[in-house]
Amino acid sequence: MASEFRHLWSLDPGVDFLNHGSFGATPTPVLDAQAVIRRRMEAEPVAFFSRDLEGLLDDARVYLGAWLGADPDDLAFVDNATTGVNAVLRWLPLTAGDELLTTDHEYNACRNAMEAVAAPRGARVVTVAIPFPIRGQDVAERVLAAVTPRTRLAVLDHVTSATALVLPIEELVAELAARGVDTLVDGAHAPGMLDVDLNDLGAAYYAGNLHKWTCAPKGAAFLHVRRDRQKGFHPLVVSHGANSDRTDRSRFRLEADWTGTRDPSAWLAVPAALDFIGGLLGGGWPAIRLRNRDLARRARDLLCAALAIPSPAPDAMLGCMASVPLPDEPAGGRVQGVDLYGDPVHDALLARGIQVMVTPWPQRPDGGPWRRLIRISAALHNDLSQFERLAAALPDVLA
Repeated sequence: MASEFRHLWSLDPGVDFLNHGSFGATPTPVLDAQAVIRRRMEAEPVAFFSRDLEGLLDDARVYLGAWLGADPDDLAFVDNATTGVNAVLRWLPLTAGDELLTTDHEYNACRNAMEAVAAPRGARVVTVAIPFPIRGQDVAERVLAAVTPRTRLAVLDHVTSATALVLPIEELVAELAARGVDTLVDGAHAPGMLDVDLNDLGAAYYAGNLHKWTCAPKGAAFLHVRRDRQKGFHPLVVSHGANSDRTDRSRFRLEADWTGTRDPSAWLAVPAALDFIGGLLGGGWPAIRLRNRDLARRARDLLCAALAIPSPAPDAMLGCMASVPLPDEPAGGRVQGVDLYGDPVHDALLARGIQVMVTPWPQRPDGGPWRRLIRISAALHNDLSQFERLAAALPDVLA
């Protein structure tokens, strides 16, 4: 039976869309709310940007802050989590010999950003290997063992992208802080999937997407900078706020809220997304997270049964996504395009009306054996029958 919420999205009815985690999907009523904002903007652009926008952004940040357990004045809207990660890294003071710490599960774009800021300054990126499949939960032990006196910042996923693991971020942030190391949390997948309380977490920096599990329009994301780390921070684009003589707002606020003319409607539609999605089940967001996590677990078990393999990760590390390894590939090169969406397994499944993520693992192989991972996402518009069709099709496609 199709999901009772499926009609709220304008997804192609001929495709089982099992990859909500990559780019999200926005319900039609939220898009309608965004359209209202755009019409207001275009009706009188000068008044909108010069008179109205600041207050509208304040209102949206207050709403978002209450949902995230954060002071709204510590939040800045950005286009995506990668933008937020880049902004923090760009202004981080690094000198020769300094180290940036991460894991081999970190999102490729953010790994690239770390290397781009480290290399010109003589710093280096230290990468901790975390096995996948993973049987235990020794992630924190492995990461903490890699800390040295030269570790300046740890960049860690809240939920890993390719492997879909929920990392013990609360433990990691606390233990790293005890060692004098700040953490930049890459929370691209966490808001809407997990219960995020930023003040309780206490990370120096947290970048999160709102277009994925929150179902806000594309271009809605945030960066949280702890109050004691805001001095010396600047957005990626330095604009008028850098030398504003206003004293009614913090320098962080003045710089972050205006970096030039852009369409802010995705940010301003965030409250509509939080309200709409949160109102679809009687238990609100906790019930939605529980529903999607349970569906992801059941879907993962279907795939593991179809492939005759054990679960690749403990249930405690599962959110609303799950990755399952496909058979090993030979040593050496990879299928052309496997890093993007040209993988033959992906394309064969899409030909059967199934859109799902297929990605290489490890993401940066050293010439040894590698394998594909198939990653499923469980959102409100999904139902178990869609994953049953995937589980039935997968052995045939692999054969």
